[in-house]
Amino acid sequence: MGTPWSNQDPTGGHAQMRPQGPTVLRIALGTQLRRLREANGITAEAAGYAIRASHAKISRMELGRVGFKERDVADLLTVYGITDEHERATFLALARQANMPGWWHQYSDILPSWFEMYLGLEQASSVIRTYQPHFVPELLQTREVACAVIQLEYPDASADDIERRLALRMTRQEILTQVGALSLWVLIDESALWRLDERSTMREQIQHLIEMAELPNVRIQVIPLFFGVHVAIGGPFAILRFSEPDLPDIVYLEQLTSALYLDKSQDVQHYLMVMDRLCVQANSPTETMTFLRDTLKDL
Repeated sequence: MGTPWSNQDPTGGHAQMRPQGPTVLRIALGTQLRRLREANGITAEAAGYAIRASHAKISRMELGRVGFKERDVADLLTVYGITDEHERATFLALARQANMPGWWHQYSDILPSWFEMYLGLEQASSVIRTYQPHFVPELLQTREVACAVIQLEYPDASADDIERRLALRMTRQEILTQVGALSLWVLIDESALWRLDERSTMREQIQHLIEMAELPNVRIQVIPLFFGVHVAIGGPFAILRFSEPDLPDIVYLEQLTSALYLDKSQDVQHYLMVMDRLCVQANSPTETMTFLRDTLKDL
Protein backbone atom coordinates (compact mmCIF):
# COMPACT_ATOMS: atom_id res chain seq x y z
CA MET A 1 0.00 0.00 0.00
CA GLY A 2 1.64 3.21 -1.12
CA THR A 3 1.21 5.99 1.41
CA PRO A 4 2.93 9.25 2.34
CA TRP A 5 2.65 8.46 6.03
CA SER A 6 6.07 6.82 6.23
CA ASN A 7 7.72 10.07 5.11
CA GLN A 8 6.01 12.36 7.59
CA ASP A 9 4.59 12.54 11.07
CA PRO A 10 0.81 12.70 10.46
CA THR A 11 0.53 15.06 13.39
CA GLY A 12 3.86 16.71 12.86
CA GLY A 13 3.33 19.73 10.67
CA HIS A 14 3.13 18.48 7.07
CA ALA A 15 -0.59 19.18 6.82
CA GLN A 16 -1.84 20.35 3.46
CA MET A 17 -4.04 23.39 2.95
CA ARG A 18 -7.78 22.71 3.06
CA PRO A 19 -10.84 24.91 2.63
CA GLN A 20 -11.45 26.95 5.76
CA GLY A 21 -15.08 26.61 6.81
CA PRO A 22 -16.90 28.99 9.16
CA THR A 23 -15.93 27.13 12.35
CA VAL A 24 -12.21 27.43 11.67
CA LEU A 25 -12.58 31.02 10.50
CA ARG A 26 -14.33 31.89 13.78
CA ILE A 27 -11.52 30.29 15.78
CA ALA A 28 -8.87 32.06 13.70
CA LEU A 29 -10.59 35.44 14.08
CA GLY A 30 -11.13 34.88 17.79
CA THR A 31 -7.47 33.99 18.24
CA GLN A 32 -6.36 37.17 16.47
CA LEU A 33 -8.70 39.31 18.57
CA ARG A 34 -7.41 37.70 21.77
CA ARG A 35 -3.81 38.44 20.76
CA LEU A 36 -4.70 42.07 20.06
CA ARG A 37 -6.46 42.39 23.41
CA GLU A 38 -3.58 40.86 25.35
CA ALA A 39 -0.97 42.88 23.45
CA ASN A 40 -2.75 46.05 24.57
CA GLY A 41 -3.08 44.89 28.19
CA ILE A 42 -6.89 45.01 28.06
CA THR A 43 -8.89 42.65 30.26
CA ALA A 44 -11.78 40.57 28.96
CA GLU A 45 -14.06 42.55 31.28
CA ALA A 46 -12.97 45.86 29.74
CA ALA A 47 -13.35 44.49 26.21
CA GLY A 48 -16.82 43.23 27.07
CA TYR A 49 -17.81 46.63 28.46
CA ALA A 50 -16.72 48.25 25.18
CA ILE A 51 -19.22 46.17 23.20
CA ARG A 52 -21.95 46.18 25.86
CA ALA A 53 -21.35 42.51 26.72
CA SER A 54 -19.92 40.34 29.48
CA HIS A 55 -16.39 38.98 29.76
CA ALA A 56 -17.94 35.54 29.17
CA LYS A 57 -19.05 36.62 25.69
CA ILE A 58 -15.53 37.86 24.94
CA SER A 59 -14.22 34.47 26.00
CA ARG A 60 -16.71 32.65 23.72
CA MET A 61 -15.81 34.96 20.82
CA GLU A 62 -12.08 34.41 21.31
CA LEU A 63 -12.60 30.64 21.39
CA GLY A 64 -14.68 30.74 18.22
CA ARG A 65 -17.73 29.33 19.99
CA VAL A 66 -20.15 32.00 18.71
CA GLY A 67 -20.68 34.08 15.61
CA PHE A 68 -19.41 37.64 15.26
CA LYS A 69 -21.41 40.82 14.83
CA GLU A 70 -19.49 43.17 12.56
CA ARG A 71 -20.32 46.08 14.88
CA ASP A 72 -18.75 44.22 17.82
CA VAL A 73 -15.61 43.44 15.84
CA ALA A 74 -15.35 47.05 14.66
CA ASP A 75 -15.73 48.35 18.23
CA LEU A 76 -13.11 45.91 19.55
CA LEU A 77 -10.66 46.92 16.81
CA THR A 78 -11.09 50.54 17.88
CA VAL A 79 -10.46 49.66 21.51
CA TYR A 80 -7.38 47.66 20.49
CA GLY A 81 -5.97 50.61 18.53
CA ILE A 82 -6.45 49.22 15.01
CA THR A 83 -7.14 52.31 12.94
CA ASP A 84 -5.73 51.39 9.53
CA GLU A 85 -8.74 51.10 7.20
CA HIS A 86 -7.26 48.26 5.15
CA GLU A 87 -6.47 46.23 8.26
CA ARG A 88 -9.93 46.87 9.70
CA ALA A 89 -11.55 45.86 6.41
CA THR A 90 -9.64 42.58 6.46
CA PHE A 91 -10.91 41.76 9.96
CA LEU A 92 -14.49 42.68 9.07
CA ALA A 93 -14.39 40.60 5.88
CA LEU A 94 -13.18 37.63 7.94
CA ALA A 95 -16.07 38.18 10.36
CA ARG A 96 -18.56 38.07 7.48
CA GLN A 97 -17.04 34.86 6.11
CA ALA A 98 -17.04 33.29 9.58
CA ASN A 99 -20.78 33.91 9.89
CA MET A 100 -21.67 32.10 6.68
CA PRO A 101 -23.33 28.72 7.41
CA GLY A 102 -21.57 25.49 6.48
CA TRP A 103 -23.19 22.94 4.17
CA TRP A 104 -24.34 20.97 7.23
CA HIS A 105 -26.53 23.88 8.35
CA GLN A 106 -29.44 22.26 6.50
CA TYR A 107 -29.33 19.53 9.16
CA SER A 108 -29.19 21.91 12.13
CA ASP A 109 -32.65 20.85 13.34
CA ILE A 110 -31.37 17.33 14.05
CA LEU A 111 -27.86 18.26 15.19
CA PRO A 112 -26.87 19.35 18.71
CA SER A 113 -24.79 22.52 18.72
CA TRP A 114 -21.78 20.73 20.23
CA PHE A 115 -21.67 18.35 17.25
CA GLU A 116 -22.09 21.15 14.71
CA MET A 117 -18.86 22.50 16.13
CA TYR A 118 -17.14 19.19 15.44
CA LEU A 119 -18.44 19.02 11.88
CA GLY A 120 -16.90 22.41 11.18
CA LEU A 121 -13.56 21.28 12.59
CA GLU A 122 -13.69 17.96 10.76
CA GLN A 123 -14.38 19.60 7.41
CA ALA A 124 -11.46 22.01 7.81
CA SER A 125 -8.89 19.66 9.35
CA SER A 126 -5.85 18.48 7.44
CA VAL A 127 -5.11 15.46 9.64
CA ILE A 128 -7.38 13.40 11.88
CA ARG A 129 -6.06 10.64 14.11
CA THR A 130 -8.77 8.69 15.91
CA TYR A 131 -9.14 5.70 18.21
CA GLN A 132 -12.48 3.89 18.13
CA PRO A 133 -13.09 0.90 20.44
CA HIS A 134 -16.81 0.35 19.89
CA PHE A 135 -17.71 0.95 16.25
CA VAL A 136 -16.03 1.40 12.90
CA PRO A 137 -15.30 5.16 12.66
CA GLU A 138 -18.13 7.13 11.07
CA LEU A 139 -15.96 8.31 8.18
CA LEU A 140 -15.34 4.66 7.21
CA GLN A 141 -18.76 3.12 7.79
CA THR A 142 -20.71 1.57 4.95
CA ARG A 143 -24.21 2.86 4.39
CA GLU A 144 -25.74 -0.24 6.00
CA VAL A 145 -23.53 -0.08 9.07
CA ALA A 146 -24.11 3.66 9.43
CA CYS A 147 -27.87 3.12 9.29
CA ALA A 148 -27.70 0.42 11.98
CA VAL A 149 -25.57 2.59 14.28
CA ILE A 150 -27.84 5.60 13.81
CA GLN A 151 -30.92 3.52 14.65
CA LEU A 152 -29.14 2.31 17.78
CA GLU A 153 -28.27 5.87 18.80
CA TYR A 154 -31.74 7.26 18.01
CA PRO A 155 -34.25 4.45 18.61
CA ASP A 156 -37.25 6.80 18.59
CA ALA A 157 -36.27 8.74 15.46
CA SER A 158 -38.65 8.76 12.50
CA ALA A 159 -37.72 7.11 9.21
CA ASP A 160 -37.22 10.57 7.70
CA ASP A 161 -34.86 11.60 10.51
CA ILE A 162 -32.87 8.38 10.12
CA GLU A 163 -32.54 9.00 6.38
CA ARG A 164 -31.38 12.58 6.92
CA ARG A 165 -28.81 11.56 9.53
CA LEU A 166 -27.61 8.89 7.13
CA ALA A 167 -27.33 11.40 4.30
CA LEU A 168 -25.30 13.68 6.56
CA ARG A 169 -22.89 10.89 7.45
CA MET A 170 -22.43 9.81 3.84
CA THR A 171 -21.78 13.41 2.80
CA ARG A 172 -19.17 13.79 5.53
CA GLN A 173 -17.24 10.86 4.07
CA GLU A 174 -16.61 12.78 0.85
CA ILE A 175 -13.74 14.61 2.56
CA LEU A 176 -11.66 11.43 2.16
CA THR A 177 -11.86 11.38 -1.65
CA GLN A 178 -12.24 15.00 -2.74
CA VAL A 179 -9.43 17.17 -4.07
CA GLY A 180 -7.09 18.08 -1.23
CA ALA A 181 -8.49 15.27 0.94
CA LEU A 182 -7.48 15.21 4.58
CA SER A 183 -5.23 12.49 6.02
CA LEU A 184 -7.03 9.99 8.24
CA TRP A 185 -5.22 7.61 10.62
CA VAL A 186 -7.58 5.21 12.37
CA LEU A 187 -7.06 2.71 15.18
CA ILE A 188 -9.93 0.27 15.68
CA ASP A 189 -10.41 -2.40 18.32
CA GLU A 190 -11.00 -5.74 16.62
CA SER A 191 -14.12 -6.14 18.78
CA ALA A 192 -15.72 -3.26 16.85
CA LEU A 193 -15.78 -5.47 13.75
CA TRP A 194 -17.46 -8.36 15.52
CA ARG A 195 -20.27 -6.14 16.78
CA LEU A 196 -21.75 -6.13 13.28
CA ASP A 197 -24.83 -8.35 13.43
CA GLU A 198 -25.01 -10.06 10.05
CA ARG A 199 -22.21 -11.83 8.23
CA SER A 200 -23.05 -10.07 4.96
CA THR A 201 -22.89 -6.71 6.71
CA MET A 202 -19.53 -7.58 8.20
CA ARG A 203 -18.18 -8.74 4.84
CA GLU A 204 -19.25 -5.52 3.15
CA GLN A 205 -17.76 -3.39 5.92
CA ILE A 206 -14.41 -5.21 5.95
CA GLN A 207 -14.19 -5.01 2.16
CA HIS A 208 -14.86 -1.29 2.41
CA LEU A 209 -12.09 -0.87 4.99
CA ILE A 210 -9.66 -2.67 2.68
CA GLU A 211 -10.62 -0.43 -0.22
CA MET A 212 -10.35 2.75 1.85
CA ALA A 213 -6.93 1.73 3.20
CA GLU A 214 -5.68 1.63 -0.38
CA LEU A 215 -6.14 5.40 -0.58
CA PRO A 216 -2.85 7.25 -0.05
CA ASN A 217 -4.39 9.46 2.64
CA VAL A 218 -5.95 6.70 4.79
CA ARG A 219 -4.12 4.48 7.26
CA ILE A 220 -5.93 1.81 9.30
CA GLN A 221 -4.62 -0.23 12.23
CA VAL A 222 -6.56 -2.88 14.14
CA ILE A 223 -5.84 -3.65 17.79
CA PRO A 224 -6.23 -7.45 18.15
CA LEU A 225 -8.59 -8.97 20.70
CA PHE A 226 -5.88 -10.99 22.39
CA PHE A 227 -3.88 -7.90 23.23
CA GLY A 228 -5.90 -7.35 26.42
CA VAL A 229 -6.00 -4.10 28.37
CA HIS A 230 -4.21 -1.19 26.70
CA VAL A 231 -3.36 2.42 27.36
CA ALA A 232 -6.58 3.92 25.87
CA ILE A 233 -9.05 1.92 27.91
CA GLY A 234 -10.87 5.17 28.76
CA GLY A 235 -12.77 5.42 25.48
CA PRO A 236 -12.76 6.86 21.95
CA PHE A 237 -11.10 10.13 21.01
CA ALA A 238 -9.86 12.04 17.99
CA ILE A 239 -7.00 14.49 17.46
CA LEU A 240 -7.50 17.09 14.73
CA ARG A 241 -4.77 19.18 13.11
CA PHE A 242 -5.24 22.16 10.80
CA SER A 243 -3.20 23.87 8.11
CA GLU A 244 -4.13 27.27 9.57
CA PRO A 245 -1.04 28.24 11.65
CA ASP A 246 -3.11 30.10 14.26
CA LEU A 247 -5.08 26.99 15.18
CA PRO A 248 -3.79 24.54 17.78
CA ASP A 249 -4.37 20.80 17.61
CA ILE A 250 -7.73 19.90 19.15
CA VAL A 251 -8.66 16.72 21.01
CA TYR A 252 -12.31 15.75 20.59
CA LEU A 253 -14.01 13.63 23.26
CA GLU A 254 -17.63 12.78 22.50
CA GLN A 255 -20.03 11.86 25.28
CA LEU A 256 -23.67 10.78 25.18
CA THR A 257 -25.15 14.27 25.33
CA SER A 258 -22.16 16.58 24.96
CA ALA A 259 -18.53 16.77 23.89
CA LEU A 260 -15.23 18.14 25.14
CA TYR A 261 -12.79 20.09 22.97
CA LEU A 262 -9.31 20.20 24.46
CA ASP A 263 -6.68 22.51 23.00
CA LYS A 264 -4.30 23.13 25.91
CA SER A 265 -0.82 21.93 25.00
CA GLN A 266 -0.55 19.65 28.05
CA ASP A 267 -3.82 17.88 27.26
CA VAL A 268 -3.03 17.50 23.56
CA GLN A 269 0.43 16.13 24.28
CA HIS A 270 -1.05 13.54 26.63
CA TYR A 271 -3.45 12.27 24.00
CA LEU A 272 -0.73 12.30 21.35
CA MET A 273 1.36 10.10 23.65
CA VAL A 274 -1.57 7.72 24.12
CA MET A 275 -2.17 7.61 20.38
CA ASP A 276 1.48 6.88 19.66
CA ARG A 277 1.48 4.03 22.16
CA LEU A 278 -1.66 2.59 20.61
CA CYS A 279 -0.03 2.67 17.18
CA VAL A 280 2.84 0.59 18.54
CA GLN A 281 0.49 -1.88 20.27
CA ALA A 282 -1.79 -2.33 17.26
CA ASN A 283 -1.16 -4.42 14.17
CA SER A 284 0.81 -2.41 11.63
CA PRO A 285 -1.10 -1.17 8.56
CA THR A 286 0.33 -4.05 6.52
CA GLU A 287 -0.53 -6.60 9.21
CA THR A 288 -3.99 -5.07 9.49
CA MET A 289 -4.65 -5.53 5.77
CA THR A 290 -3.53 -9.17 6.02
CA PHE A 291 -5.83 -9.65 9.01
CA LEU A 292 -8.80 -8.05 7.22
CA ARG A 293 -8.29 -10.11 4.06
CA ASP A 294 -7.93 -13.34 6.06
CA THR A 295 -11.07 -12.48 8.06
CA LEU A 296 -12.94 -11.81 4.83
CA LYS A 297 -11.99 -15.26 3.49
CA ASP A 298 -13.31 -16.95 6.64
CA LEU A 299 -16.70 -15.23 6.58
